[in-house]
Amino acid sequence: MAKPSNRPLSPHLQVYKWGPHMIVSILHRAMGDGLALVGAPVLVWWLFSLSAGAEAYALFTKCMTSIPGYIVLIGLTYALFQHMGSGLRHFVMDMGAGYELNTNRTWSIMVTVFAIVVTAAVWLFVFAKKIGM
Repeated sequence: MAKPSNRPLSPHLQVYKWGPHMIVSILHRAMGDGLALVGAPVLVWWLFSLSAGAEAYALFTKCMTSIPGYIVLIGLTYALFQHMGSGLRHFVMDMGAGYELNTNRTWSIMVTVFAIVVTAAVWLFVFAKKIGM
């Protein structure tokens, strides 16, 4: 039987306090997975429908302009901007900057606000074009 050691145990999740930096880091991974698992098939479907002719493209357009289609597209747009903003945050951190707690927290909040604002701006533009404004 192994003899118990005096070494400290690895910290568990209960030790850490949740903050915006942790949430943005987890969202970065989740949004990347979402873009790969949902965004790539939608992109392939769109490209296939373009090459398959007017009937296939009409089906794609009908599906993507329905309420569930808009939900998917808006979600993918948000995922793109969240992942991009978080990637830029990680890029700056890889250069050695932004590790101070307040700076990290500010960047994390700015990434989330950026993703929401730019997603809203893109879709307001799309819907304004659709209704002819």
